[in-house]
Amino acid sequence: MRLRLAVLACSVIFLTSIGLYAQQIRGDYIETRSADVYTGQCFANGEVNLTGKEAILAWHVQSGSWDGVPLDGLTIAAAVRAKATLGDPYGNPYPAQAVLLVDEQANPQQRVALVSFAKQMGGELLKNVDQTLAAPMEMIVNHERHGVALLRAGQFATVQTRSLGDKDITFPVASTAATLVEIIAELASTKVAERSGRAMDHESEDSFERLRSAGYM
Repeated sequence: MRLRLAVLACSVIFLTSIGLYAQQIRGDYIETRSADVYTGQCFANGEVNLTGKEAILAWHVQSGSWDGVPLDGLTIAAAVRAKATLGDPYGNPYPAQAVLLVDEQANPQQRVALVSFAKQMGGELLKNVDQTLAAPMEMIVNHERHGVALLRAGQFATVQTRSLGDKDITFPVASTAATLVEIIAELASTKVAERSGRAMDHESEDSFERLRSAGYM
């Protein structure tokens, strides 16, 4: 599986920090989904039960240990295929199938600990692991650029995200509103469209389709 994704208005990508004090793990987490579900009113619910059954989950441990095994600097990722759209409250995605991609730099003890950690974090999604593979892993999250991230898992998966604030994606709308009352008044009177700052809308009518054909989202 090889995926290339960018964070645009209708991509589902989550970036969070991990702070598990019981096991003393600290690092970064990336999650991608294969659908534009629940990301904006233009596409809300549009792909429920059609797509969104696949996901990639990845954890990079900056420091800490799991089950007494130090995991500093190691990464593990999971490619998941569920039975229904992930996140749909009316669907049942389980049982899901998963393949784990474990950092090839990990020793045998660390691989076991990484797998245990991922299963604990992934819960029901990683209950049924069909295969565990070692691969060269690279995962970088740039917190100074709003969580811009890169994940490379050997030849199996590549995830690349861009921030919504990148200049070729969105532009801010100038505003003088400083209080809640002023913001509401401005929204009520503005003539600027909600998505006027989205750069791709000013390129061409088929800009969104061209991004899809190039493998984004």
